[in-house]
Amino acid sequence: MLVLVAPGQGAQTPGFLTPWLELPGAAARVAAWSDVIGLDLAHYGTQADADEIRDTSVAQPLLVAAGILSAAALGDLAPGAVAGHSVGEITAATFAGVLDDTAALTLVRKRGLAMAAAAAITETGMSALLGGDPEVSVAHLEKLGLTPANINGAGQIVAAGTLEQLAALNEDKPEGVRKVVPLKVAGAFHTRHMAPAVETLAKAAVELTPADPKVRYVSNRDGQSVATGAEILERLVGQVANPVRWDLCMETFKELGATALIEVSPGGTLVGLAKRALPGVKTLALKTPDDLDAARELIAEHGVA
Repeated sequence: MLVLVAPGQGAQTPGFLTPWLELPGAAARVAAWSDVIGLDLAHYGTQADADEIRDTSVAQPLLVAAGILSAAALGDLAPGAVAGHSVGEITAATFAGVLDDTAALTLVRKRGLAMAAAAAITETGMSALLGGDPEVSVAHLEKLGLTPANINGAGQIVAAGTLEQLAALNEDKPEGVRKVVPLKVAGAFHTRHMAPAVETLAKAAVELTPADPKVRYVSNRDGQSVATGAEILERLVGQVANPVRWDLCMETFKELGATALIEVSPGGTLVGLAKRALPGVKTLALKTPDDLDAARELIAEHGVA
């Protein structure tokens, strides 16, 4: 059984969209999306530097566009399940047929702008904890007033909060944690600091008409499969201010009997987690179009093409 997944913010690197735009029809498709959302996706995906694409309002639509584009290059396929990490959930919603491309790009553009605005209210950030016991780390973070914003499985937890709280964490690490690594993100995503963005997204969601998923959609909220488009959209709205439980998503993949996992562009992060948490599951990251042939072979063996 094949699982198709989409990465979240932080996966982007300068120029990563360049080879994908060389595929037939890709440049025209991206240009059309750019016109709709008022953002030059081709420029940011090919010429912008790391600081420019770190901007939340740029990074999020860029990631969704790349995910849709790279998945389309695989041709028609019917995975056993789809999921996305954080903003990747919007990409996954297109895989499941819940949102069309235009609706997804419109929603993610509003999401990125709203989260950037929320992040500007208070100086906040995120840091990854390396090593340690998850239960011990979560309790320690809560004691410091921090939120375990991403519980990613494979021993990986990301803390989020104010810069002062993160500085305190650096000085007072949980028992067993080897290192605290600041992440290059613009705010404390998936925490109470994002509450203003939830309100904005709720208004944007009213304008959309989601379809029910055609394939199993696994949610970041609790790792559960969601059966209706309306509930998926409701979860996409609330998710920006609530922790990402990718660990529970991977538990669901295991329970469903997943045998292969493909991560769309810019792939790598979720494949790395799967290699540690899902032993025996074959994995592949779509980094460039050079990976498409290997992906199609995996689909032929584990999925329905």
